[in-house]
Amino acid sequence: MKLLWLGVDVSRVLHLAAVFCLTCVLLKAIQLFHRRRELIRALADFPGFPTHWLFGHVHEVGESRIWMQKYPHAHPMWFGSFSAFLVVTDPDYAKVLLGRGGERLCKTCLACVSPGNGLLILHGPKWHQHRKLLTPGFHYDVLKPYVDLMAESTNVMLDKWEKLTADGKSVELFEHVSLMTLDSIMKCAFSCHSDCQTNRKNTYIQAVYDLCHMVHQRLRIFPYHNDIIYWLSPHGFRFRKACRIAHDHTGIPYKVIHERKESLKDEQEFEKIQKKRHLDFLDILLCAKDENGAALSDEDLRAEVDTFMFEGHDTTASGISWLFYCLAMHPEHQQLCREEIQGILGDRDTIQWEDLAKMTYSTMCIKESLRLYPPVPGVSRQLSKAVTFPDGRTLPEGLVAAISIYLIHRNPEVWKDPLVTAEGRMLLWEGWVCCAQHWDGLAELLCLCRNCIGQQFAMNEMKVALALTLLRFELLPDPAMPPLKITRIILRSKNGIHLNGRWRGSP
Repeated sequence: MKLLWLGVDVSRVLHLAAVFCLTCVLLKAIQLFHRRRELIRALADFPGFPTHWLFGHVHEVGESRIWMQKYPHAHPMWFGSFSAFLVVTDPDYAKVLLGRGGERLCKTCLACVSPGNGLLILHGPKWHQHRKLLTPGFHYDVLKPYVDLMAESTNVMLDKWEKLTADGKSVELFEHVSLMTLDSIMKCAFSCHSDCQTNRKNTYIQAVYDLCHMVHQRLRIFPYHNDIIYWLSPHGFRFRKACRIAHDHTGIPYKVIHERKESLKDEQEFEKIQKKRHLDFLDILLCAKDENGAALSDEDLRAEVDTFMFEGHDTTASGISWLFYCLAMHPEHQQLCREEIQGILGDRDTIQWEDLAKMTYSTMCIKESLRLYPPVPGVSRQLSKAVTFPDGRTLPEGLVAAISIYLIHRNPEVWKDPLVTAEGRMLLWEGWVCCAQHWDGLAELLCLCRNCIGQQFAMNEMKVALALTLLRFELLPDPAMPPLKITRIILRSKNGIHLNGRWRGSP
């Protein structure tokens, strides 16, 4: 007896549905098999560590430094059986990729940064347009007054440390430094004085941490490479929740944006802002127009605000935290930095713009810590056309190549004793380009490529934080809690960065 519903044979409908689903699964399996075969063929010239049939290299990610020594220049990395990219660990290989125009950044790891396309993930003419409009926001004259604001935020953090270290316990740096850099970016970029350092209910920092973790988690779990499966999963739900928290936090700047835009409708107010002595990042965004007189749209403004909020605090927080860890592990360099800072400031308890350029030895230590612990451990490019490397090996169009900044900075073929902090090496340091002869010209290529628009802002903030911290504290390691590095979008420590601080008193 047939089961009917509204005159339709239900069993036949279920049969057809089952056939349709089976066909879809079969087609997807064929597509994945074809994709795997293409990847194997494309990466055939690059030997690497044997892969697990299901997980690929997911469980061996921590062995990258060993692979760099065994497979020089570059090696493949598989996430699952159907997703792979080439990890570049050689400066000459990196030079080839950085010297090519038109390559797109791989957006997989950057999708959480902004709801729209901010400067970080734009490409082509629109990137050039936004870059040209935003560049005046990082002019020296704009950055000068930020030093006082950075010092104010740093002192709030140090006041908290003074109380926390009174009982002799170690302090976990990353959370406090992240809140400090977030406070600075709110003041400098939006002239918005928040209480994020003293308000324990602030959830933005944790949301950003969760987003970075979940992006990496999605890469490691093969079924999550499918958007539909991921969005329907519990992890996808938590990802969207973290995105909402991160973007809702920027509601304060959005409110400021709306108020500033309304005030600009008054011509006198517009002239007042243009003549304002201390412009902030938002002033630059709202007043910027291209050669055709076109300003940024509301959507573009929101995207750039989100991008600057994320990139302006998290990367700098990582750099400052690892810098303090390096100085705690090398007390002789810490003392030399302290003596230099005391010699520059004299009896003053504040730091000024003119002082930053005089911090030569401290700058060397900052850059050496950035070599050992780069805040952004790697960048990726999706090839728009085939590329040939110096040794003749090639990669076809469409493949993703990941330049591992972290591994290049620790490559023993480039750096003699790469894990040893050397004063001679610091004296030869220029940016993140090492002094090896085969790196000649890479600095020029980096300037022509997508170098960080806010690098001077970040360097100034690191100098201010370093100077004021060393005046008030002696940084000591916590042997019971050594950091466990994890390479996400930002270089972090799995268990935090714990240091002891011996209070030296007010400067």
